[in-house]
Amino acid sequence: MIDEEIKTVFDFNEFKFKEKGSLFIGQCFKIKSENDFNEIKSKTKKEFYDATHHCFAYKLLEGSLKYSDDGEPNGTAGIRIFNAIQHFELVDTLVFVIRYYGGTKLGAGPLGKAYYFAAEEVLKSASVKTLAKHVKTEIKYNFEYSSTIHYYLNKFNAKIIENNFDLVPSIVAMIKPTYLTDIKESLSEKSNNKIIVNELSEEFI
Repeated sequence: MIDEEIKTVFDFNEFKFKEKGSLFIGQCFKIKSENDFNEIKSKTKKEFYDATHHCFAYKLLEGSLKYSDDGEPNGTAGIRIFNAIQHFELVDTLVFVIRYYGGTKLGAGPLGKAYYFAAEEVLKSASVKTLAKHVKTEIKYNFEYSSTIHYYLNKFNAKIIENNFDLVPSIVAMIKPTYLTDIKESLSEKSNNKIIVNELSEEFI
């Protein structure tokens, strides 16, 4: 079940540090799909073509996730990056940690800590937004009910995103699921079922 609110990174961020000669570069991105991930992965490997490892983790709102050690010892990189994403309770978020090997082996424990630290720090300093679930809703009505509709949309904190003044005017609004039933029942009662309310989709804004 998808929560009523989610947290996601808002834009790109980067964090760098060195550990015993190895350079770790943490980068975070907002993504919406596996296609977004594939595009960023391709660009990252081209930009850091000479890096020793390109490790990553991501989690999408719809539940899919993926992580990779990219040649590092099993369990030292990808899952550690993913744990950082989980720590901040983020979705639609991708984190890459690029490593340039510095000549000194860190050992499994310190290596895992280094990957987690890079991911944690880049997310800690990233711009994060909390988004609330809304139902995109179309309301069709006669002009005489215009003030009634606006009253109830305002009362229940709906966000109007479109006003269409056709032969049959309509409003498209973003309504929190908690208030949708109240708005529907109020508009139906006030118009004797003449106001038509159609749910179009669910979005986070």
